[in-house]
Amino acid sequence: MLTEVKISNNLYDMKQKIDQIERELKGFVDSPEHMPELIDSSNLLRKNEFLISTDQKKTELISLYSTYAKSMELLLNSLFEIQNELKTVLQDQSSLISSSKPKSKPKSKPKSKPKSKK
Repeated sequence: MLTEVKISNNLYDMKQKIDQIERELKGFVDSPEHMPELIDSSNLLRKNEFLISTDQKKTELISLYSTYAKSMELLLNSLFEIQNELKTVLQDQSSLISSSKPKSKPKSKPKSKPKSKK
């Protein structure tokens, strides 16, 4: 149970980090504009720096999504195990209930004599 709590906390932390990185990526302005007053090599350097920083954020985001997905799989597997255990417990209890019921004979009603009409 402690593992599941730890997984749950990790999922929350990872989701927060994913949201933060997505906000940072949205915060990047589009590719820097080509400035005619700068020489081509300066413009290429600016573009390269931009691409490097966005690439790093995207790589970090993909890594976090991968870890997040693996944690979700662990949590889902735990849920399936719990579900199977609950099914087994219910089946056991059901069989105990049905085996503990005393078998009673149906009560026979006294037969009534048909009344004759006069």
